[in-house]
Amino acid sequence: GCGSSGLPKQLLNTSAETAPGPFAQLRLHWLSGRPKPITMKWEKLKPPEPDDPMCCCECDTYQYRCCCDCEGLDEAFNRWLKEKPASCGLQSPVFRTMINQLEISMIPALLLLPLLLKAAALHYLLGITILTALPILVLSYYYATHQRKRRTLFFLTLALYSLAYMYYLFIVEILPRGDVSPLQTCAVTTGMILTIVSLIYTKRGPGFVPASHHEANRQRMDAEDDSTHSGGFIQTTAAEQTRKYPPTSKWSLCPVCKIMRPPRAGHCRTCGSCVQRLDHHCVWINSCVGQANHRSFLQTLCVFVLTSVYGIGLVLRSVCPHQYLMTALFYCPGVYSQPSTALCFTCCWYSSIITVGLLYLLVVQVLNISFNVTGREAQLALRNKKGQSRLWGLVIDTGEYSRGFYQNWAEFLTMADSSVTLHSSPTDLV
Repeated sequence: GCGSSGLPKQLLNTSAETAPGPFAQLRLHWLSGRPKPITMKWEKLKPPEPDDPMCCCECDTYQYRCCCDCEGLDEAFNRWLKEKPASCGLQSPVFRTMINQLEISMIPALLLLPLLLKAAALHYLLGITILTALPILVLSYYYATHQRKRRTLFFLTLALYSLAYMYYLFIVEILPRGDVSPLQTCAVTTGMILTIVSLIYTKRGPGFVPASHHEANRQRMDAEDDSTHSGGFIQTTAAEQTRKYPPTSKWSLCPVCKIMRPPRAGHCRTCGSCVQRLDHHCVWINSCVGQANHRSFLQTLCVFVLTSVYGIGLVLRSVCPHQYLMTALFYCPGVYSQPSTALCFTCCWYSSIITVGLLYLLVVQVLNISFNVTGREAQLALRNKKGQSRLWGLVIDTGEYSRGFYQNWAEFLTMADSSVTLHSSPTDLV
């Protein structure tokens, strides 16, 4: 039933010893139905670090948000919220289950995208309005998803469906015009296939940290030390470890997974696991980018950007044959005289918007690799004010792992993930 508070007794009966702080006392008064005004200094509250335990301030259920400083009470309160207690109303459990399991975010990409692009091709004013509103809507959905720390198939579906739809229009509308040679068609097709193959390889996994990774690493280091002291062939173990990580780098305990993780590993709250050399959680692949798939992720970006730029050039050369390639995207007279050419021109603008966004991501990735810093480390450096902003803020140089441009790229291209290969989870293609 729905009572006055609707909270379990184990939370209401929490003793004062487990919540000595003012924030926990405030929540206990709120839970027990006895609100007590307490003056709190909000300026002292700092945003949580990426690896800190999730506080009740970050729970998905907005109406129950409150701040506290008691870890034990936080865990109990968060467990109760994750159980999703029944609310007053006529919603049945079957209906709620269908809503939770249905991925409605795939519908706009599969149904609305062709309709919006055809509507944008009717007139250039409609094209400007729709192509301006689309990025705003996508960014709004991204921030809403990112704030709630939830996985979604929207961006992966949008990327794959956009790629397939653009290729379909290229085959149906551009090839019959006779302006594209078979070799150029093969180049576009090969680029699309390589993009999908690289994406599938990237989706094989970022390199999750298994619970036994720390123990296996310790036993390996002990065996190497014994071989070194006994006059064996392994003589450079300490030097290799020193070159790989600085002396200040230590294994840390994940406060969420409760496992020991190597240096540069981080916990992704969206995936709910620790990832080796965590860079960021990419919504376009619906997975993390870590040590095991960082190279393939960079390869996917490169192949997609090159294929997209080449395809846009071929389409513009076909629909605007009398204009220079650099100016055809901005000035193409008579392109709206026919529905087919107007649709192809609109799709060129749509593809250009996506390509510019992914090109920016590619540039940031290349700069981070050049300075040997991950996206997570750059975020922590900004919060702690320990990094230096370089190249107009495109990269944050922490100086902790950088060993020079060539050495940084050599480390990135040769890094291995053998410890996770044997313990990785099954392939997650979505």
